[in-house]
Amino acid sequence: MTEALDTRVLVIDDHPLFRKGVADLLDMEPALELVGEAADGATGLALARALAPDLILLDLNMKGLDGIETLRRLRADEALDARIVMLTVSDTEADVVAALRTGADGYLLKDMEPEDILAQLKDAMRGRLVISPQLTELIARALREAPAGPQHPDQAGLTPREREILDLIAQGYSNKLIARELDVAVGTVKVHVKHLLKKLGLKTRVEAAVWAVNALKQLG
Repeated sequence: MTEALDTRVLVIDDHPLFRKGVADLLDMEPALELVGEAADGATGLALARALAPDLILLDLNMKGLDGIETLRRLRADEALDARIVMLTVSDTEADVVAALRTGADGYLLKDMEPEDILAQLKDAMRGRLVISPQLTELIARALREAPAGPQHPDQAGLTPREREILDLIAQGYSNKLIARELDVAVGTVKVHVKHLLKKLGLKTRVEAAVWAVNALKQLG
C-alpha cells in the first residue's frame, strides 16, 4: 500500500525554469502537492503565512532576501511549523553549516537524481534530517569542530521531559511528531525545545541533535 503523506509544498526559488522542474517532479509523487511558488524571499514569506504549507523548498542564493535570511524569518514566525529543506547548488561548508544552524531540516543539492530528491523529501516529512550524501562528511567535520554545548550531560540540567524530547530530536522527529508521540500539544513541545536549547547553549535543533548523539547515551 502506498503511504499517504498529503504534503503541501511551497517552492521559493528565483529561477523559473527550476521551479517548473520542481513542479514536474512533484507531479510524479501523489503524496506531494505543490500549493505555491515564489521567485524571491519576501514573496515566499508572504505565501508561507497565507498557505501554511507542510514543506518549504528554499533556494540559497536569491536577489533581495537570500535563502539564509528568508530561513531565519520563517523560523522566527511562531505561526509556521513547516519543514524547511534547502534545495540549492552550493556545496560549500559555510553555506551548509549556516543553513543547518539557522534551522533548516535538510540540505539537498539540485544535481541529485529526481527520484533521490523525492525520496529525501518524503523522509523529511517523516521527521528526518535529510542531507545530500556527498555532504555528510563535510557536515560531520564542521560540527565536530564547533562548540557543542555542555561537555557532560549532567551539566545541562535537563528535566526528564526535556531529555525525552531531546532523544526524539536526535532521532529526527519534528515538533508535530514529538507531540503525537508524547500525546501533548505542539505548543508545549515548542516551549520544551526552547528551554532545552537555552540550557545546552545551542541555537538550533540540528546542533541539539548532534550534541545528543554524542552525549545522550550518558544521561541516566
